Amino acid sequence: MLGLPVPAAPSPAAPALVAATPAALPVVVIYADDNYPPYSFVEHGQLTGIYTLIVQKVIERLPEYQVQLVPVPWNRGLLLLEKGQAFALYPPYSRPAERPYMKYSEPMLGEQVAVFCNADVIARRSLKSWPDDYAGLRIGMNTGFLVGGKQFEDAVQAGRISVDAAHGSRANLLKLMRGRTDCYLNDRLSIQWELGRMRKEGLLDPTYLRLAETAELSTEQGYLGYTELAPALFPFRQDFIQKFNAAIRDLKRSGEIDEAIGHFLGK
Repeated sequence: MLGLPVPAAPSPAAPALVAATPAALPVVVIYADDNYPPYSFVEHGQLTGIYTLIVQKVIERLPEYQVQLVPVPWNRGLLLLEKGQAFALYPPYSRPAERPYMKYSEPMLGEQVAVFCNADVIARRSLKSWPDDYAGLRIGMNTGFLVGGKQFEDAVQAGRISVDAAHGSRANLLKLMRGRTDCYLNDRLSIQWELGRMRKEGLLDPTYLRLAETAELSTEQGYLGYTELAPALFPFRQDFIQKFNAAIRDLKRSGEIDEAIGHFLGK
């Protein structure tokens, strides 16, 4: 498994930029979701995942910067950007209305959002139309994630659907298989990956409810999100993002992103 040793996170009260001496490279701290396998997560003390591998390949093309990747709980990472206490975080979806403090890099990777439900719900419901057929159900989601579409958000606001948020795929899947939630909304590959890991670790109790995919929703792009605040703390912002975007485009053209995904997933 490719990965980076987890560094000590900078103090939230301090800017995520270490002042560079004339002889040193500017240090750029990028935060990463610590619990979104297989995209960005910590395993055996190392930050790893598909996005982490992509960002590492970008860093190799930016020798004029010293880049540190630091894992963080997703909601905390968002808060650091919102307060202007951190420069960048991966991998948010583009949500300009909900996160006006954030700008986005070149898209790095497409993710397929899907709904998985347990056998009890599938047996008593016809789940053909999202989100109308899910009225009255409890939907699990990752804390801080904004997925499901406007109609789903409207149904939640109106109380027709309830949301039960938990930190990461594993916690959500355990609740779903134990019948504490009815369905789980997340990226398809993330769900399948985590189920596979749980199976290998012997965590799928035979009494747990079986799961099945019931709806395929949108394809979402994952980005490097960066703050628009505190320009004096991040004077490198424009140059770094321009070079980051150029590197992502080069990786796409060369096929290296697809190669990295295949290598990471063992294909």
